[in-house]
Amino acid sequence: MRKALLSACLALVTLTTHGQIQTNSGMQYLMNGQKDMSTDFYDLSNTYFLADSLCSFDLQSGIGTVEWKRYRLSPRQAFNTNGYWPVPMRMLDFPDTQYDNDPCLRLQLQFVSPRTVRVTMVTTPVDVVNDDANDVMLCGVPTTDHSWKGSDNGKVIRYQSEFGTIEIQKHPWRLVLKDKNGKILTQTRHIIDNDSTQVKLLPFSFIKRGSDNSRSVNPVFLLSPGERIYGCGESFTSLNKVGQKVHLFVTDPQAPETDGQYKPVPFFFSNRGYGVFMHTSAPVTCDFGASYIGADRLFMADEKMDLFIFFGEPAEILDAYTDITGKSPMLPLWTFGTWMSRITYFSQEEGMDIANQLRKHKIPSDVIHFDTGWFGVDWQCDYEFAKDRFPDPEGMLKQMDDMGFHTCLWQLPYFTPKNRYFKELVEEGMHVKNANGGMPYEDAVLDLSNPKTVAWYQEKIGNLIRQGVDVIKCDFGEAAPLNGFYASGKGGLYEHNLYPLRYNKALWEAVKQYSGDGVIWARSAWAGSQRYPLHWGGDAATTNTGMLGDLLGGLSFGLSGFSFWSHDMGGFVTASPEDIYRRWLPFGFLSSHTRAHGAPPTEPWLISESFTKAFRDCAEMKYKLMPYVYAQAKDCSERGLPMVRALFVEFPKDPGAWLVEDEYLFGSQILVAPLLESGDSRMCYLPEGKWIDYQSGKVYNSGFCEIKVGKIPAVILVRDGSLIPHVPLAQHTGQIDWSKIEWKSYKADAKKCVGYLFKPGDTEIQRIER
Repeated sequence: MRKALLSACLALVTLTTHGQIQTNSGMQYLMNGQKDMSTDFYDLSNTYFLADSLCSFDLQSGIGTVEWKRYRLSPRQAFNTNGYWPVPMRMLDFPDTQYDNDPCLRLQLQFVSPRTVRVTMVTTPVDVVNDDANDVMLCGVPTTDHSWKGSDNGKVIRYQSEFGTIEIQKHPWRLVLKDKNGKILTQTRHIIDNDSTQVKLLPFSFIKRGSDNSRSVNPVFLLSPGERIYGCGESFTSLNKVGQKVHLFVTDPQAPETDGQYKPVPFFFSNRGYGVFMHTSAPVTCDFGASYIGADRLFMADEKMDLFIFFGEPAEILDAYTDITGKSPMLPLWTFGTWMSRITYFSQEEGMDIANQLRKHKIPSDVIHFDTGWFGVDWQCDYEFAKDRFPDPEGMLKQMDDMGFHTCLWQLPYFTPKNRYFKELVEEGMHVKNANGGMPYEDAVLDLSNPKTVAWYQEKIGNLIRQGVDVIKCDFGEAAPLNGFYASGKGGLYEHNLYPLRYNKALWEAVKQYSGDGVIWARSAWAGSQRYPLHWGGDAATTNTGMLGDLLGGLSFGLSGFSFWSHDMGGFVTASPEDIYRRWLPFGFLSSHTRAHGAPPTEPWLISESFTKAFRDCAEMKYKLMPYVYAQAKDCSERGLPMVRALFVEFPKDPGAWLVEDEYLFGSQILVAPLLESGDSRMCYLPEGKWIDYQSGKVYNSGFCEIKVGKIPAVILVRDGSLIPHVPLAQHTGQIDWSKIEWKSYKADAKKCVGYLFKPGDTEIQRIER
């Protein structure tokens, strides 16, 4: 018995030693689950370096050094409770003449625009050079702005522009952000901010791990009373992130109802008038007042801190952020039409039947999507139509095109051992490798940091586009091996989150190259992916919770620099109950992009006659509104704004608008409040001004009010003073008669109405007043 127990213990130690048993927030870590980086900053085996004082600084270049005091963490007992206590320490490194106990390490400020400052700090004696020209997160090398005025009064370095101020206090060292009137927006925390009897949290610091000497940085900023934080990607929890711990780690959350994200984005902004882009691809855990209500604690796996800081209101911050990481390019008109899909159409005959049924039932539509079954073996993509089920794919694609349909195909970047391309990918070294040059997984995962792999992949996609396919679904991408080795020279710690961006880019560029239209349908993303639209909200449950999760995710995604977004109307996982599907329709059609997809039946004529009419009513509404949709989309692509827009983006001075999380603006002039539960009315908050019901014409005042829905089961209101363009109904966007635009005025107290027009072929948006 003792021998068996000893053997078991030795086995456990061996497994732990080889890293096969890992914990994450106290739980056993499962592959590609979220990473909680905060736990590393409570490890007693690590050495802690706390930002203490400014060693040197040159006002002209913006370059200096910061002294970091060396500490260790020790348990401290007080009244029978142990807590963590930072203790100053003398280093034990040998030879001690070769290392600094309290190193002075580089700090640099760069001024990108009057609203944007870049702050870089390193944790090693060797400066890490920013290779901005080759950084896939950035849309180019950031510009240099000379409008900031610098000064040094002996205690504080100060730079000021017309929009704000950034200060460096010398001792104790702090970064301080102020608005244009001198009000402190936030500032970094120093060890002296703790009182003498308790250390409630560590200040701005970095760690050197006892396990391997790797370093990670932890910027810590003041979180003020009443402050609200937004962004961080397509997050399905409350829009206001204060009180939450947000893990910026690409994962497959299985559904948009958890705190995991397909599309995390290392960017956030505050209602106090500043925003932050954490320029890193390493995992980050953002503790927004979750562990300490007065602090934003950014636990970064990266050894370097590279922050872009923005000053302004939400729309201004989004514009400035997308100047750095790129704006969503304008999409072709047909993409804004109806996309019809399910899991899955298996044959040419089935696809043509769907096309014919859509036209027979007069449901305006532009895209038919074939999901996982268009190749020989379901889920086993080989980039070729199954010959027995698609006898003439090019003929089918031509016939669909003649009927006004574009075609979308599904694929993924993982290749099982039974896939025909598995052997080629492995033998040619086009897969992500493990430490031994072998396979991290059973599947071969395309290494899209390898130009050879990208060329191979894009040629496969090109063959499909040349046959007449218009758009490719960019599914998965969340499972790049965290322990993998990549052709970029980086490990999985830095490539895992970057993988969706590389994947989006490679596919979008292939479609653009061969078709002329840059369009994909992607599930995963990272900062910069907005340059390769478009994205959808993942695999929602067919429940009220699923609809709410998608709404929260879409709003949060739009607050993270993405203009275009969609979701599966009715949910994905199981056949949608008719009541939920019916209430989901207006939310789907009043999103930038509209798709019916999921477990069958998704096609309305297979559900009921009354549901078919409801589906048709919503589709006809969007197609008649297409001039509005198209002009608003163009404006979004130019200013980095979302089509599905939180109210406070348009109404930043309205305190109530910041509280609303279950309504949205569709563009700048139409407010939508979906029915998230069964019923015929709901409570709404309306921002300042009057609002006119799109369906009934009834006028509502601002504030809270119970509003009945119309024939289309959602509250749809138009902003007072709006001029909304409509066109006669068409069955697909190619049939729209742009010469017959009808302008409808929505006026209560407004003295004039304003509208916008952008037609295919135009170069600028027209502003129309009446």
